[in-house]
This record gives sequence, structure tokens and C-alpha cells, in this order.
Amino acid sequence: MRLYSYVVRYDIGFAPNPFYGWCTLATCKQDIRARAGIGDWIVGTGSRENGLGNRLVYAMRVEEIFAFDDYWNDSRFARKRPSFRGSLKMAYGDNIYHRDSNGIWQQADSRHSFADGTPNPGHIERDTKADRVLASRDFVYYGGSGPIIPQRFRIDYGIDLIHGAPSYRVNFPNIMRDDVINWIRDDLGMGLQADPYAWDHLRR
Repeated sequence: MRLYSYVVRYDIGFAPNPFYGWCTLATCKQDIRARAGIGDWIVGTGSRENGLGNRLVYAMRVEEIFAFDDYWNDSRFARKRPSFRGSLKMAYGDNIYHRDSNGIWQQADSRHSFADGTPNPGHIERDTKADRVLASRDFVYYGGSGPIIPQRFRIDYGIDLIHGAPSYRVNFPNIMRDDVINWIRDDLGMGLQADPYAWDHLRR
């Protein structure tokens, strides 16, 4: 079991998508999606640009892993297909990729498309480098209202849980990994706790 940590640069409800009882990571962070396995934990922390650099955004224990086609066709995740005709939750659905009958990637009109709804080849290329979607019902999501990361996870173990670079951190000692998981389990509750940080700004 491994623990991954990265900064959620754009907390808009898209990556991760914490709605309808499932937290899913289906776009962005292709390196984590390529490597994480069942039972691994993913921790997302806030960005300094948003004034949230010392806070937790979400944590999830990977329960299922899907190829994009399987995710697209699974009825449990049909509501995660994006629609701009409804709420913000519907607009930022992350179930956006599948292949056509010729094996060509199709991208739904979404956060990663161009403004006119046409597919964005750059996002398609990056997102599909890892044909994997991470999914969990065992998660907690706080958006911009998350707790401050305890100081012991910053200095006591000789490695900072918060990874300020654009990539991710995974080389945590087992004793620290277990301590982080126990903190999540014992102190934070589970499920969707608050809206994404960016929604307050979108509503203004």
C-alpha cells in the first residue's frame, strides 16, 4: 500500500470529481493514474495561489480502476458525464473519454474541451497517456474548507506530506503513511463535506 500526495491546482470539481457518492480521478495526474493500485491512498492538498497551501483538499483510498471505455459505459457513472445545461456539478463531470468504432479517442464537451465544445487535442493526448480512472467510495473531500495539515506531517518524519512541485510525492516511510491514514480515518469524517473552492468565485 502506497500513499501519493500532490497539489490540486484547480479545485473545480473536475479532477478530482467527488460527486454522486464516488470520488474519481479520471483526468490530469496521468502519472498517478498510471501507477496507483487498489488500496493505495491519494491525498490532494491546496494550492498556495489560492491561499490553501497548508490544507487538505481530499483523500481517497483507491477501490476500483477502470479503462476509459469501461468508465464511460458503466451505468454507475453515467451522471458523471458532463452537461452544461444544469448545475455546476453536472458541468464539471469527468466521464469524458471513450473510443469510437475505429479506436479513435472521443472527448465529450467538458472542462477539457475548447470553449466552443470541440475536442482539445492537447488535453486528449495528456489525459489518455494513462488509460485508467481511479474510483472510490472511501474518501473525504473538503474543497477549500479543508483542515490544516498537522505539523507532524510536515517535519516529524523527515519528509513533508505537502509536495509543492507540479508532480507528486510517494516515497513516504510506512510509519508516516499509516499515521496519515489514521488521521484521515479518525479525525476527518468521510464523503463530500463542502463544495469545490472555485465554485464560490464562479457564482459571483
